[in-house]
Amino acid sequence: MAAAKKAVLGPLVGAVDQGTSSTRFLVFNSKTAELLSHHQVEIKQEFPREGWVEQDPKEILQSVYECIEKTCEKLGQLNIDISNIKAIGVSNQRETTVVWDKLTGEPLYNAVVWLDLRTQSTVENLYKRIPGNNNFVKSKTGLPLSTYFSAVKLRWLLDNVRKVQKAVEENRALFGTIDSWLIWSLTGGVNGGVHCTDVTNASRTMLFNIHSLEWDKELCDFFGIPMEILPNVRSSSEIYGLMKAGALEGVPISGCLGDQSAALVGQMCFQDGQAKNTYGTGCFLLCNTGHKCVFSEHGLLTTVAYKLGRDKPVYYALEGSVAIAGAVIRWLRDNLGIIKSSEEIEKLAKEVGTSYGCYFVPAFSGLYAPYWEPSARGIICGLTQFTNKCHIAFAALEAVCFQTREILDAMNRDCGIPLSHLQVDGGMTSNKILMQLQADILYIPVVKPSMPETTALGAAMAAGAAEGVGVWSLEPEDLSAVTMERFEPQINAEESEIRYSTWKKAVMKSMGWVTTQSPESGDPSIFCSLPLGIFIVSSMVMLIGARYISGIP
Repeated sequence: MAAAKKAVLGPLVGAVDQGTSSTRFLVFNSKTAELLSHHQVEIKQEFPREGWVEQDPKEILQSVYECIEKTCEKLGQLNIDISNIKAIGVSNQRETTVVWDKLTGEPLYNAVVWLDLRTQSTVENLYKRIPGNNNFVKSKTGLPLSTYFSAVKLRWLLDNVRKVQKAVEENRALFGTIDSWLIWSLTGGVNGGVHCTDVTNASRTMLFNIHSLEWDKELCDFFGIPMEILPNVRSSSEIYGLMKAGALEGVPISGCLGDQSAALVGQMCFQDGQAKNTYGTGCFLLCNTGHKCVFSEHGLLTTVAYKLGRDKPVYYALEGSVAIAGAVIRWLRDNLGIIKSSEEIEKLAKEVGTSYGCYFVPAFSGLYAPYWEPSARGIICGLTQFTNKCHIAFAALEAVCFQTREILDAMNRDCGIPLSHLQVDGGMTSNKILMQLQADILYIPVVKPSMPETTALGAAMAAGAAEGVGVWSLEPEDLSAVTMERFEPQINAEESEIRYSTWKKAVMKSMGWVTTQSPESGDPSIFCSLPLGIFIVSSMVMLIGARYISGIP
């Protein structure tokens, strides 16, 4: 019997989407932007001490290979010829920091994840060295001095990990965010791997001048970072190297964007003033500000949005970053056992349709924008004898929406033109209760594309449009129209404001909880975590008591 005929399609483009919670590989038709197949693997997070968050770089790399192989198998089952895949893009969790040995290819320590808080004392010590009238760090990078960004994580590794110190002394060390680690490994590793990053990821390190688009010697000296360990900075859309192993050996890697920039591209926010919000482990609202850097007066970051080609202009964005969004659902699942799967939260929230006055501030890693308050910790307040796990589930979803409202308010004040609607994407947008809550709390429509994988789509677009690949046109008239689902506000503005102002009261109560500091690491996250402690004890009482209470209002 003759072999089944392979389906004939236009050129295809693959995208590695390496996030905090999972790795995925997705394949798109470059002519229609249709998602043809994908595979996903969940990634473990390690918490060696309270406030520390790490991942295994080798597990991350292995997950990428696994996702590529499994997706290629699925395409084969659909009779789609993988030789049609003409390019691969990479999108990644951004500030997560890896240092590895260029001679052995081995990581010298776990990846220190963007959420990690161990560097708070490092930040405090550095802050004292910035002249009061000249915050050159913020003016050059667009970023506040914070545990969030890579430079302070790298400084901690240089100060505390002997293997890293020794490798630097012997000129064996390479530093990178996850994109650099993956591209270096996928293009050959110790056998000629390409050590590079793109402007969007570089702009999150605190070592990169966002005006000159170069590593900055003054910043590297300030943080004490040797410049020779840094990757070469490239545009977000050009051929970096070729895949050296696996089913897609020989395919060029030609797109690279930090995940939030990738989502901005995938949502086609190419015009000044267009914005999107991505609901992942954290929540990230980006607004395209065109060719100009806009510096926020309300706690937002100025960052590089994208540079889609070596000779193409750079675009900038204002960004509001929320540390904990989807991570709060994972916390309810893994730490409290309130739900068995992330999808269950929608069912629980739907049962009650209200938080019944319960408010959840998930400040597990302090508060990011607009507060930048590392002393904050998670609290659940407003508990009564009627509160049960359904109300807590609802309050967790509301918390994501309230945090987005705070960011949107700050962005509206900075830009001067309030957004008429919010474009959204990310895994959590499949939760219809969350999307409706978001529209109610913002009091503007929330617009969701029918294909929510916009982060991977953005990386694929950048890869397919690269010079030397040229299978994806980014001309406005050629971009595929995307069907949208729209959520309109369903409560009155007064009720929305009352709920929001009560949330703000809860936020104020979450601040100032860090009370002790570990002298050996300078780590402020070894603290007396009163609010969560109180919550866990009281919620156990409530949940036991709830068995004897019928008729929950």
